[in-house]
Amino acid sequence: MEAVSIIALSMGAAWASGINLYATIFMLGYMGATGNMDLPPELNILSNPMVMTAAGVMYCIEFFADKIPGLDSAWDAIHTFIRIPAGAMLAASAIGDVTPAVALTSALLGGTLAAGSHATKAGTRLLINTSPEPVTNWTASISEDLLVIGGLWTALHHPVLFIVGLIIFIALMIWLLPRLWRLIKRLLQRIGSWLGLCEPPPPFTSNGDTRELPPT
Repeated sequence: MEAVSIIALSMGAAWASGINLYATIFMLGYMGATGNMDLPPELNILSNPMVMTAAGVMYCIEFFADKIPGLDSAWDAIHTFIRIPAGAMLAASAIGDVTPAVALTSALLGGTLAAGSHATKAGTRLLINTSPEPVTNWTASISEDLLVIGGLWTALHHPVLFIVGLIIFIALMIWLLPRLWRLIKRLLQRIGSWLGLCEPPPPFTSNGDTRELPPT
């Protein structure tokens, strides 16, 4: 595999793992098993029927869990400890037989990318859950599944296009995550104020900043 394809596969697997790990493993394993792509030797294990079956079963469970408001955020919270290290491992394995320094670098980059895509997904879904209707959750969940499948397909067949899209995604993620964190912090403060645990958050000003409430 040429360098661009290796980079696209490595970072694509890490990015997709942060969104839906089980779909990522199953798709890579399926494409390797059917001969649609040549997996690096370190990833051939993904084509093992036992691994594909486990990934398929877990994907089916996640498919339904991810569409239930509240349960999807709990699922994301648990998978913080699964998606990120798995993304790092897939990124390091996808580059093949290289020096330990290169493998570690790939793992660090892959883990960071998986953490970023996972945080973006989890934060967005937490805010979506403030809406009582379930349609938004279903739409977001299905869109995420399609994004993972389409992103991996692009990484495998059009690596340059995928890398360009990934750079755009990273730029949007850097811009979005601080804003998501501020909104989530306000949401948690609001819930805490309802429970009597803290003061309500200050209101937004016209420019989107917060201001302190005058003393009463």
